[in-house]
Amino acid sequence: MPLWCSARLSLAIWAFFGFFLLYALRVNLSVALVDMIELNTSLNKNITSNVCPEHSPTPVAPRNTTGKSYPWDADMQGWILGSFFYGYIITQVPGGYLARRFGAKLLLGFGILGTAVFTLFTPLAADLGAGFLIAVRVLEGFGEGVTFPAMHAMWSNWAPPLERSKLLSISYAGAQLGTVVSLPLSGVICFYVDWSYVFYIFGTLGVLWFLFWISMVSDTPETHKTISLAEKEYILSSLSQQLSTQKYVPWKAMLKSVPLWAIVVAHFSYNWTFYTLLTLLPTYMKEILRFDVQENGFLSALPYFGCWVCIIVCGQFADYLREKKNMSTVCVRKTFTAIGMIGPAVFLMAAGFIGCNYEVAVVFLTISTTLGGFSTSGYSINHLDIAPSYAGILLGITNTFGTIPGMVGPLVAKALTHSLSFALPTRKGHNFKDWFRLQKMAKRRLYIRYAIFPVEDPQL
Repeated sequence: MPLWCSARLSLAIWAFFGFFLLYALRVNLSVALVDMIELNTSLNKNITSNVCPEHSPTPVAPRNTTGKSYPWDADMQGWILGSFFYGYIITQVPGGYLARRFGAKLLLGFGILGTAVFTLFTPLAADLGAGFLIAVRVLEGFGEGVTFPAMHAMWSNWAPPLERSKLLSISYAGAQLGTVVSLPLSGVICFYVDWSYVFYIFGTLGVLWFLFWISMVSDTPETHKTISLAEKEYILSSLSQQLSTQKYVPWKAMLKSVPLWAIVVAHFSYNWTFYTLLTLLPTYMKEILRFDVQENGFLSALPYFGCWVCIIVCGQFADYLREKKNMSTVCVRKTFTAIGMIGPAVFLMAAGFIGCNYEVAVVFLTISTTLGGFSTSGYSINHLDIAPSYAGILLGITNTFGTIPGMVGPLVAKALTHSLSFALPTRKGHNFKDWFRLQKMAKRRLYIRYAIFPVEDPQL
């Protein structure tokens, strides 16, 4: 049954836009926060930012300076950036369970709607104080936590086995493109207008998406109003031997499942790098590499553009290998997961040794994040392979563990870079001998190469 002009492709496209907005709503604070902080409290006592020289030309257009600024120190910034995940982690498993029990369409829709509404209240919360802003971000995470488990549960009823990589990569690639668009666009809005409009614009778009989602998609092929009879029979027949008819959830069997715990390890490992970069890359671009707010947004988005392209291509390629080359699903998932783990780790650690070489830093970060896109056709889809009937719940379990890096990553990075006092090798000097000598002299202190690298990436 052709994929083009099909109801399942329409679902993938609407999901794509949903996750596009979901990540735009999630990451816009990372850029806006750079503009929200008073200059003298940006990275308190961190003299590393003085090593890399200014290199950006003075913008021709005058910058808008009407936005309010707040005296939040590095520790408070870490709490603000990480607070989202304290709400996000709570609703992972409940989201998967509720999606299976009552349907995923409304759960996913209201999850994104709630995130959009609370985003609209972000400027007011910031005015009231850091505590209110943290509370709003927690509530945003609470609503957004149900979305990925709900989407997995929805695809368990819609995605034929040999099309899973294609359909899921299309829908989840929206998250990467949302990051690609929102980071530079947020920078432009901050520069020309006011940081508060970052939240007003994206929040409004999220509300509009919800109206289309409610009217255009259905929970299952049986309830879809415009699906063709041929497509409906194709989907149902391909899934007839895949889905379980039992109503109870085998929690004990899940917790004993070795493949499930392998996915947990992979999910946690990948997310440590991903979430730390997602929340702190704009700060790194400003405080370490010294890019202005406009360059910051565009360069911070570049790695995620590469990842978006990689996800789309890998989704097609993974299903091609399974269908045309007769490679086993296990082999494809393991291969793509290994590339998506080891590749980013190598280039991310290499980026820690290039000092103030701006071009190489951006290239290494871009390659690192791009290679991470292989993981979407690896462990990220594997829930549907091992137990499609419970895919939403399984994703809720693994994403619960995968959320922990988002909670602690910004705090660890901010704490470790609170009072750095060593020199980075610059592009001209490349004085690595002095650099290692200074590191050796730092007794009982844990340092990192840059503000965004709290630990080495684990490998699966």
